[in-house]
Amino acid sequence: MTLPWTEDKLELDGTALPVRVYRASGAARPAPLVLHLHGGTFTCGDLDCSAMICRTMAQAGAVVVSADYPLAPEHPFPAALNVSFAALGLLHRQRARWAGRGARLFVAGEEAGANIATALTLMARDQHHPPVAGQILISPMLDPCLASGSIHAAEAGAVGCKWADGWHSYLGSADKGAHPYAAPLGSRRLGGVAPALIITSDDCPMRDESLDYVRRLQCCGVPVESHVVADASDWPGDDPDSAGLPPWAQDLQPLFASFLAGRSVALAEPVQA
Repeated sequence: MTLPWTEDKLELDGTALPVRVYRASGAARPAPLVLHLHGGTFTCGDLDCSAMICRTMAQAGAVVVSADYPLAPEHPFPAALNVSFAALGLLHRQRARWAGRGARLFVAGEEAGANIATALTLMARDQHHPPVAGQILISPMLDPCLASGSIHAAEAGAVGCKWADGWHSYLGSADKGAHPYAAPLGSRRLGGVAPALIITSDDCPMRDESLDYVRRLQCCGVPVESHVVADASDWPGDDPDSAGLPPWAQDLQPLFASFLAGRSVALAEPVQA
């Protein structure tokens, strides 16, 4: 049965940020509260394209607030990040309303959205607020160099490269690629960020940089759990007509539930690419 959602808005300094809220009926309170950023290449994607991930997290016990953040090239870095950080702070202040008093706050995202989620944990660490209990990263876009083997093996399309075009639009200028909030994989200081659950798939173009980030976090002493999903042709997309969860989402639900409950966060063994 499809999990329903509600449309809402976050009021951020006079700007209303559209959000979609997922919660399972009869969910416990307080529940884990997740700020979710949808997938895409910084220039595309919307609240529909990540509905399956949000439904899966909600069925795992979370209240998921998926934000329709501003897209490049009209809004290059750090516009989407700044809006998302303001949303994160507001959710923390209003967590009793959304998920119950004392709710723990998480960030999550896929691909470009996972890039922003990753950067939010860096900002929260550097500004000592708000407290982030964990980050859920689904095949994150973290490296504008696009030099990994999984990227080179990917089918980019008949013309151009959508990932290169997305990075170019998001960064605006080459010097932004050195900013740790824009390209977290290149950051020299990753210690002290929130524990991470990082998931990718065998055939995902972002597989190698996802696993590289796992190793970087481990080397910095960050609790991280990682999983590689076997080939999934629709990963991590969505079928709006689907009445249930696809097999890969069914596999992720218990992983989300354990991570959100704080049961599976441990320093894992280094992942082999």
